[in-house]
Amino acid sequence: MKNNLFTVAIVFFGAVTALANQKITSSETENSFLGTWTMDIAGDEKGVGWLHVHEDKGYLDAEMLWIGGSVLPVGHVYMVDDDTMVVTRTYGYKRSGERTHVMTHVVRIEKDGNDGIKGVMTGPAWGGSGETTQTFTGKRMPPMPAKPDLSQVKYGKPIKLFNGKNLDGWGIIDPEHKNGFKVIDGELVNDPVQPKEGEHHHYGNLRTEQEFEDFNLKLEVNVPEGNNSGVYLRGLYEIQVVDSYGKELDSHNMGGLYSRVTPTEAAEKPAGEWQTFDITLVDRHVTVIFNGKKIIDNQPALGPTGGAISSDVTAPGPIYLQGDHGNVTYRNVVLTPVL
Repeated sequence: MKNNLFTVAIVFFGAVTALANQKITSSETENSFLGTWTMDIAGDEKGVGWLHVHEDKGYLDAEMLWIGGSVLPVGHVYMVDDDTMVVTRTYGYKRSGERTHVMTHVVRIEKDGNDGIKGVMTGPAWGGSGETTQTFTGKRMPPMPAKPDLSQVKYGKPIKLFNGKNLDGWGIIDPEHKNGFKVIDGELVNDPVQPKEGEHHHYGNLRTEQEFEDFNLKLEVNVPEGNNSGVYLRGLYEIQVVDSYGKELDSHNMGGLYSRVTPTEAAEKPAGEWQTFDITLVDRHVTVIFNGKKIIDNQPALGPTGGAISSDVTAPGPIYLQGDHGNVTYRNVVLTPVL
């Protein structure tokens, strides 16, 4: 009887192992999209996207960034076959004070080699009339480097990015957009004035002609009440600039890594006062000292933020200042590169 039980046990164990292996193999095949991807989105409204696909309690789940705005959970994600996955993005579109429509965009994604993806997004146009279609290609993001030891970082010679006289060394990213930036009394002022009547003006974002790898960036900023801007590191990661004095902690508040990392404390001053930033980017990790308080401490930037101009998280990039949101003034903008 012992031998028979032993034999049965061995057979049962072998069967369970075979089933487990089959499940693992199947899971690996079905989940070849697991991981983090950046996307280059084509079309009239081109830009950068980001996708994180993972499992939650045995089910696929994902978060996505599509050009602008925040990183958000997707509506649904499912596999069509081993090489095709579908993601839906669902959001409310406010048509009036009494009417909101739920809009759904469908993103069909295919594998393109071992570390590439491609696909198409279709859905209702932004105004709700007609259909919009955008194609994209993407690559798997490289692994996140280990948290750097900032005490061992060595810096080069400081670079004064803004000379206080003119916009030498800077330019509008999209030449079709108006430039709202000008120099007044040694300060870099953005004043995107809209006409009282007529067509809305599209104001551009201002970038450095130089591109940088890792660095420390110091600057001062003055945000009038209700206004908004942003400082982009390497054209990838937005440090939020906004009048958020007195608000509860949020990743969309002043000094936050937009929609990704929430400040550990509220260090804002009231609107209209000068405030100081001391920002360090090393090995895709961000540290923010705001008004003398460390509000982000060497935290990983898991991917681009809305408005990024590059999908390559390893490439050098510019500093750029958001110019299409509001009236904001900058001064004493100094970058010190990491050697």
